[in-house]
Amino acid sequence: MGTTTTETVHSRTLRLTEPHVVLEQDIHRSVPEGYVVVEPTLASICHADLRYFGGTRKPEVLAKKLPMALLHEGIGTIVGGESTRLSHRQKVVIVPYLAGYLLEDQRLAHSCPACRGEIADNYCTHSRFLGSGTDGIAQSRLVIPEPCAIPIPESIPDEIAVLTELCSVSYRALRPVNDLLGQAKIAVFGDGPVGYLTAAMLHHAFGVGPDRLTVFGAIREKLDQFTFARTEMVQQYDFSAGEQVDIVVECTGGKFSESAINQGIALLSAGGHLIAMGVSEDLVPINTRDVLEKGLTLYGSSRSSIPDFEEVLQVMRQKACQETLRPLIPDSYTVVAKAEDFVGAMESALAHREWKKTYLDFQW
Repeated sequence: MGTTTTETVHSRTLRLTEPHVVLEQDIHRSVPEGYVVVEPTLASICHADLRYFGGTRKPEVLAKKLPMALLHEGIGTIVGGESTRLSHRQKVVIVPYLAGYLLEDQRLAHSCPACRGEIADNYCTHSRFLGSGTDGIAQSRLVIPEPCAIPIPESIPDEIAVLTELCSVSYRALRPVNDLLGQAKIAVFGDGPVGYLTAAMLHHAFGVGPDRLTVFGAIREKLDQFTFARTEMVQQYDFSAGEQVDIVVECTGGKFSESAINQGIALLSAGGHLIAMGVSEDLVPINTRDVLEKGLTLYGSSRSSIPDFEEVLQVMRQKACQETLRPLIPDSYTVVAKAEDFVGAMESALAHREWKKTYLDFQW
């Protein structure tokens, strides 16, 4: 990526300045060589956005990261930048993970284990992430490296494409055990959107059927949406006598992480894998004795990179996958034309915490 500026754009940026307070700021953004300008059109709200907006992150974290525009799940159209790959007004999915090798001088990139290929590329020490320390999608002109704007195939509707980021995170978490997924028995803990999309990726991207896929949750109405997997209520299941599994994916987060992780450890057979995806602000005690005695592998995953988006978009071209994802799409979208609209949408999402996603239709 070059450092030469090709143009300057004005971005109406909806910045969270303190919990529950969003101000619109007109920011001049330079467009370096190798970058494009995206006008966000449709976005969805993540629980991470709500933790910032509601002020449930630790005070020192908020002090460090605010003011900041929220949102990292979204799509838009190309409106600027000099690209040979993307055309004007082309629809793209926005990749929020901006790897260091796209941002920094290449000499700096060589100092990073991820950029050198020694560890996974989604753990770059020089990376930035939209809506988490740097301005996110809630702005009229988003300037990002060209590779972070991925064309949306015509066969994928906008309302499905918005879910690419969430699906890509689940997809990325499963990649390290890809060689086991052809035969492994798998349990997913969590009946919310993350659990649903993780199970959906297991089914559509990796071909895991209900004979090998069980989803554990606490609310029967939510579990009933998982028509492509077996389901069990955690309140009624005997984990000490249950069928052993090879892989557990924890998608609960928050106060339920402790029970989900330890129930998963109880279910795992010797040599099994536990993948933690749920985010918790507090330390979570786990049953290390069984981890040691069973020789379990535990790892966490929360972010994805460009190849994950590209591969997920190919999976999303399947009509069956689109139909599986539709239950998460809201019946109506919230139009956002000004800061007050955005605040109203965030307050509503914070108060109701519905199973379906909240979609924001930007009218800049």
